[in-house]
Amino acid sequence: MQCLVSVVMALALVEMVYAHSSVAGGASDHAPGSGPSAIPNEQVFDLPLRSGEQQRVLYVAPDHPKAVIVMLPGGAGNVGIERHGNLRHDDNFVVRTRSLWVNRGYAVLIPDALDGDNLRGLRSSPEYAALVEDLVAFVHTKSVGRVFLLGTSQGSIAAMNGAAHLAADQLAGVVLTESVSRLGGSHETVFQAHPQDVRVPALVVANRDDHCDVAPPGDAPCIASAMSHAASVRVLYVTGGIDRSHKACGSLTPHGYYGIEAQVVGDIADWMDRVRPGPALHAVQR
Repeated sequence: MQCLVSVVMALALVEMVYAHSSVAGGASDHAPGSGPSAIPNEQVFDLPLRSGEQQRVLYVAPDHPKAVIVMLPGGAGNVGIERHGNLRHDDNFVVRTRSLWVNRGYAVLIPDALDGDNLRGLRSSPEYAALVEDLVAFVHTKSVGRVFLLGTSQGSIAAMNGAAHLAADQLAGVVLTESVSRLGGSHETVFQAHPQDVRVPALVVANRDDHCDVAPPGDAPCIASAMSHAASVRVLYVTGGIDRSHKACGSLTPHGYYGIEAQVVGDIADWMDRVRPGPALHAVQR
């Protein structure tokens, strides 16, 4: 989808933040695809959904989490969460960085694809918005703190859709990273996920060195300005990354922040730390 708002107009609507990230020293402490993928204190849950299906999720938290992040992976969404916490597919940015988020004081919830299904083309649907609502309801039973949605690539469609449908008092903010903004094989973009209905603070992250054809960094201001009713919107540009995939949209490329994970996680966590807390939320039993 071509951006319908000029960059000049978009710059007037959003605050542009630039982060210059070096390649050296930024990689996560877990090499994707090598060794056991479980980290200490991880838990696996099979959540009953309103649809009658069960959603497998991985949950990990520090002792006193300041907030919970519902992570929405890109690609097909198939993480391959095994019963004891090992992951068959752990290359995705939001999956392989979970220990970095915990070190910053954030709990992390990662959903798997339902029954291993391919989520491409489904993330902007009302049904998937309801699933994200169920995920957020679950994390409110685990913590009395704030809850954020964070999506990457195709997962940003799910994060936008969830933020558009959740009540403002259930969500502290939404983060969209390397968002799919041009039509490709999934036949959906963040612009089809009701950005005008997002009411919470939003952060759009774009890597200037991302060469994925369906997620051009130049569309970041357009994504931000499409969230016209959000409480606030910021655009964060980063640079750098290592390319170890033959596909520009792969996880082990600048599109997936490969090699600059620590810098990107730090910048996003800094923004989350500054987001004004919403109304107090109380944990409920489920």
